Amino acid sequence: MYLLLWLGSLSCFIGLTYRRSYRGVLGRLSDCEVHRSNGCKARLNQVLSTTVFEGEIVPSYSDCIYRMDSIISVIGTYVSWDLKSLLLFTAVFIITADYIKNRRPAGYPPGPRGLPIMGNLFTIDQNRAHESMTQLAETYGNVYSLRMGQEWMVVLNGFDILKEALVTQGDSLADRPDLPFQTDIAHGLGVITSSGNLWKQQRRFALSTLRQFGFGKKSLESVILDEFTYCAKNIRSYKGKPFNPHLILNNAVSNIICSLVFGHRFEYGEEKFIKMMQLFDKALQIEGSVWAQLYNSFPVLMRRLPGPHQTGKQMWNEVLDFIRVELNEHKKTWDPSETRDYIDCYLSEIQMNKGQDNSTFDEENLVICVLDLFVAGSETTSTTLRWAFLYMAKYPEIQEKVQAEIDREIGESRQPSMEDRANLPYTDAVIHEIQRISNIAPLSVPHVTNRDVELGGYAVPKGVIVIANLTSVLFDKKEWETPHTFNPNHFLNEEGKFVKRAAFLPFSLGKRVCLGESLAKMELFLFFTSFMQHFTFSMPAGVKPDMDYRFGLTLTPKNYEICITPRH
Repeated sequence: MYLLLWLGSLSCFIGLTYRRSYRGVLGRLSDCEVHRSNGCKARLNQVLSTTVFEGEIVPSYSDCIYRMDSIISVIGTYVSWDLKSLLLFTAVFIITADYIKNRRPAGYPPGPRGLPIMGNLFTIDQNRAHESMTQLAETYGNVYSLRMGQEWMVVLNGFDILKEALVTQGDSLADRPDLPFQTDIAHGLGVITSSGNLWKQQRRFALSTLRQFGFGKKSLESVILDEFTYCAKNIRSYKGKPFNPHLILNNAVSNIICSLVFGHRFEYGEEKFIKMMQLFDKALQIEGSVWAQLYNSFPVLMRRLPGPHQTGKQMWNEVLDFIRVELNEHKKTWDPSETRDYIDCYLSEIQMNKGQDNSTFDEENLVICVLDLFVAGSETTSTTLRWAFLYMAKYPEIQEKVQAEIDREIGESRQPSMEDRANLPYTDAVIHEIQRISNIAPLSVPHVTNRDVELGGYAVPKGVIVIANLTSVLFDKKEWETPHTFNPNHFLNEEGKFVKRAAFLPFSLGKRVCLGESLAKMELFLFFTSFMQHFTFSMPAGVKPDMDYRFGLTLTPKNYEICITPRH
């Protein structure tokens, strides 16, 4: 398969590469004399003159292949080449052009050498990309560069350089790159993959509207705790027997977003809801796989090849269709004078901005924004809770200590509230440590420079993808006493009081910090505290917790079964 990809990328490369490299190589060819034949040189110059138009290589794939064939045929007329020689010439031609185009510029961050055409695609273990990138920092420093296919990227490691880039120079890195896989799905809309004025308008509206419906406020507590009641009822039905909690947790957390966005929740057994949750989970996994990386590196080729990347795109489209159905149902009963939820507010915003040239509010943007809210507000929380169940089962002594603190401060007769957080320092520390060590967004979401910048003393030009390696901060030996060990004491002082840590960055930082951060913090505290208040977690007899992960858009635990036993 990799041979197929390599051969395909060789031909694709001619259509994708920039004019400089080919102009240089073709120029050298035009200056060459083959057997001192003026006829050959004249004919070759004629082909080259039709290949180059106003100083640029014709970008059409078919045109590039045609011109290449013309060049080879002209040379072949005067030189007795067999097929192997022609293939060798083509390979040398393309590799030389690749070298000219993709030489690391002076002053650019250092990095490992890459393969011709493919760059550093195989330097990185695509199943453990965050670990590979963290290890490379030991050799090349906290700021280094990689070439993934035809795209350069700069990887940032360590708290200081991330803060410098995302906070001090945040305006210069506030945009998102145009990644073909994501662009083919979201088309640069919404709040996660958008940039510029569109992003500013959509994020500002999303935050203000969600605050209106309780984001970060006490009024949202009842929605979360009511959903926990439904979730607990489902869990109790297993009567302490082993089961996979994945779907139940996804349903519970996603229903919070459904209540805010659609104005209603779904029953856990509702078929269309189950299907949507399953599609959502599988699509996220594919989007973080090597297939999506190959798609982003060689879009012309990958758009035409079958594979999991095509399945992932289809899954995302089905999720978007689900959202469109909900939107159409909303429009039937929409009353501009009464706002029930996020969709109602957005429809009003569309109406208010009609006729304004700079408005970015339309129904397709609304659909992508709703998808982004599910990604930001549900996936991170449900995945963290799945890790929490595993860590509590693995460390029963920590689980018992959390339960004792909750029993002492809250008891069993009332539900927890956000006001209890100050009185539950150990529980709070455990939640933070679960977030740190589970590291569910290890490489955050890519940024792109919108102007020339200097990062860590290196020149990074406009248009370069920048990866903020959160793993390098969350597991930094300089920041954490025992970075690879589950240790709630990372967030406690000598008196047992909770302490904030600057290097705790599970939601990233700066202007593009996770949109759902405030909701996720509230959900995690209320759900986790409620679970510990009512249940005890353990593995089935003879089974040890598997703490390995599944790499996707987020780091998720591998599927597991667990025993959740009611305490009361």
